[in-house]
Amino acid sequence: MSAMDDLMAYQRDTEALGQVAGRLEWDQETMMPRGAAEQRGEEIGALEGILHARRTDPRIGDWLEKAEPEDEVDEAYLRHIRRSFERQTKIPAALAVELARVTSVAQGIWAEARAANDVEQFLPTLEKVVALKREQAAHLADGGDLYDALIDDYEEGATAESLGAMFDRMRPRLVALRAAVMGAAHQPAPLRGHFPAEAQMRLARKLASGFGYDWACGRLDLSVHPFSSGSGTDTRITTRVVEGDPFNCFYSTIHETGHACYEQGVDADYLLTPLGGGVSMGVHESQSRIYENQLGRSRPFTGWLYAQMTDTFGDLGLGDAEAFHGAVNRVHAGFIRTEADEVHYNLHIMLRFALERELIGGTLEVRDLEEAWNTRFAQDFGVAVDQPAHGMLQDVHWSVGLFGYFPTYALGNVYAGCLNKALRAAVPGMDEALARGDATPATEWLRENLQRHGGLYRPRDTVRRACGFEPDEGPLLDYLEAKFSEIYGL
Repeated sequence: MSAMDDLMAYQRDTEALGQVAGRLEWDQETMMPRGAAEQRGEEIGALEGILHARRTDPRIGDWLEKAEPEDEVDEAYLRHIRRSFERQTKIPAALAVELARVTSVAQGIWAEARAANDVEQFLPTLEKVVALKREQAAHLADGGDLYDALIDDYEEGATAESLGAMFDRMRPRLVALRAAVMGAAHQPAPLRGHFPAEAQMRLARKLASGFGYDWACGRLDLSVHPFSSGSGTDTRITTRVVEGDPFNCFYSTIHETGHACYEQGVDADYLLTPLGGGVSMGVHESQSRIYENQLGRSRPFTGWLYAQMTDTFGDLGLGDAEAFHGAVNRVHAGFIRTEADEVHYNLHIMLRFALERELIGGTLEVRDLEEAWNTRFAQDFGVAVDQPAHGMLQDVHWSVGLFGYFPTYALGNVYAGCLNKALRAAVPGMDEALARGDATPATEWLRENLQRHGGLYRPRDTVRRACGFEPDEGPLLDYLEAKFSEIYGL
């Protein structure tokens, strides 16, 4: 066997073990007994030790030196493996294991603190996580910016400076649009009522099917924080149910379906290779956000959803499909990021980006995080945080060590704006399909132009190839201004 063959055979086993680790984390969030948290932390830590040893095995360096790529796919394999090897060898094995163990246990502590609205219950654990992430970042940064080193885990090539500059360009137009919308004479009425959980879940499954989710290779479960897990022939999504707010369940389901359809859409030849999943979290979020917003909140699709909800729950008290469309897209300064409207969503991300950048950089300590969050939220949203579960305890990300992840949500929105522009030009009959609850024409276009490539190209190149132009924030902002000007009569 050649060095390339040896390397890829070795990598396949490493990828398979990584999928097993992901399955343990899925189980922890959906099925695991509460009392098993400490033991699960040890199990995940042990598995991470094995994975770290495999990812830093000196033989990888030898194979990389000797491997001879035959085509662009081989070149992409080597690029990903080399990048992983170089990053992983900078991190001590003991640190990798401890991070995996602590963040596994921290997830359960966060969930309990969130349910109890008790920040103090979570702070000691979060301090451990932040200290470990600072240590990890220092190993990766080689004297450079600590936060940049963590961002690179999720979006190759992105930096705090480039993302901050993008946010600075976006903020004035978002703030101006928010002010115009909130001051408009017409304000859509919200949806109110009681919507039983079982009926919500039946409709949630129908929504996932309408977007092309393959149930033979996937499942839908409940969790505290909705997420997507797995790849290829085993992709799993979760949602959550609030009986007074069915949109929480429905749009979380559509969002996670976008992630899962990306994973299911990757070329089957890439299964259990470095190309076998989404290329970055920014590109991943572009899929979940375009499914959720540009498609799922469009007028044609909400017209279909209105009929489905009326059949399921009876009179919704909104009058007609147009009023329902307004309720789905209602702009309000809510506390929760995952429930935020499209106008406010990126402002939520900008807040988290600023705070975690300071946390990792050491200019903000964990003990001062709640006050910093509440102060910035009041400044940005004009309302005071009423409880910790609506403030710094709302997101799971920091408990599991995902520092540098949040800005990829906004980057995903930017990419989604570009993809939506290209998609609508390429699929002129799409709205007619959406009016039937069928988003598969969009999924098929995205699969052919973006999803099937997996990790073959670099993140921005993946989006550029699909769109036919260099991505920037312009299409997203144009879309938002046009959509909400129409809804609010601006």
